[in-house]
Order: sequence, then C-alpha cells, then structure tokens
Amino acid sequence: MKHKRLNRDGWGFQYYPYYQMRIDCESFHGLVCLIRFTDGEANYWETPKAGRIQVTGEDMTWLELIPDNTSRVITVKYFPDDTHDVERANYPESFYAKYRPSIWYVDIIEGLEYDEDGIAVFIDKYLDVIFTPEGDVKIDDRDELDQAHDTGELSDEQYEDALKECDLILNELCSDIAKTNAWCAEVREIVEKRIAAGEAITKCREVLQLEKQGGSKMEDIC
Repeated sequence: MKHKRLNRDGWGFQYYPYYQMRIDCESFHGLVCLIRFTDGEANYWETPKAGRIQVTGEDMTWLELIPDNTSRVITVKYFPDDTHDVERANYPESFYAKYRPSIWYVDIIEGLEYDEDGIAVFIDKYLDVIFTPEGDVKIDDRDELDQAHDTGELSDEQYEDALKECDLILNELCSDIAKTNAWCAEVREIVEKRIAAGEAITKCREVLQLEKQGGSKMEDIC
C-alpha cells in the first residue's frame, strides 16, 4: 500500500501554504489539514451529472478531514471563495455561500502516521468514494482493491474492512450531500478562524529546504 502525505506533494505543486491541526469540538474530533493553492493550472474531471469538474487550480482550497475512529480521509476541493464554475448549471442553490465545494474525494485508508517533518501520512487502501454537489456518486479503484486482495497484499479482514468503510461513507456522507456540505463548511470555518488568529503553516521538507536556500518564494506563501 502506498504512503501519501497530506500536503499532497504528489500532485506536483510546491511551496503552497499547508496547515495541519487537531480539532476537538461538538461537530468534529480528529485531524484537519488545509491547502491553499497559490498557483498551478486548472485540471478537470468529467462526471455524468455535474459535467466538467475542477479539481486543481490557482486559488482553490482543499480541506482534508480525518475523523477519529474512521478509516477515511475526506478531501473537499473548494472553488476560490465566493465563486463557483458558471458551467455547473445544476449546482445547488443552497450551496451558494462563501465556501463552495467542487467535489469530494474520500480515500479509504489503513492507518495514519507522521513523517520526520511532522506531516501526516496516510496508508492508502486503494478504494475511494467520489461525489459532487449535483449528486454524482462513484466508487473508484475497486479493481485495485480486488487485485491487492487476490495477490495477498491485503488479508481477508483488511479487504472486508475496506468494503465496510465504503458502505459507511456512502451512508454517512453521500445519502445527504447538503448535510455533508454544511458539516464541512462548519469545520472549515473553525480552521479559517484559527489561521486568522495566527495558526502556523506546517512546513514540509520542500519549504524547509527553500528556507535554507533563502528562496524568495517564501515571502509569497507566508
């Protein structure tokens, strides 16, 4: 199973602000990470109901939620604040607020650990659930999960646990997407307030290396 850092460096973007914090409140207990993309071209996926979906691009924000006692990483990929893609003709009017999600991507995971920089790292368990405000719901990479089980990489128990977590995600997050949107927005508001109050950027190795080099990009992200 692959180990993936929550700063999402595998997507090819560098030196963007990344915040990582523990939140314990009535609505959420767990780890939360937030990425603000300061550059990068827009990339899109195609979906049946929503059509063309933006997943990356300048000024987008990704909110990543890892609730306690679950085996999932919920990534909400938000449009730039106060906007949404005008091509999304069926985008729900009830979602017209400051934080407008383009798409949710939920990784099913085996566990969570931390690297030498303190960046959270999840162990990817192949299976994913993808859904949109317009009501698209897709279970992705089932073939990879099955192959990992067939080759012995995943035990029977690990395989069944992934399928159970998938069912929980469908029931808890996809059965009422408007409710999920409101919950994510509530958590993001808590994160934004902590950042505004001075929550420090979590510095991954790329940023630390840049600091040592005296790179000018640090002024842009900090």
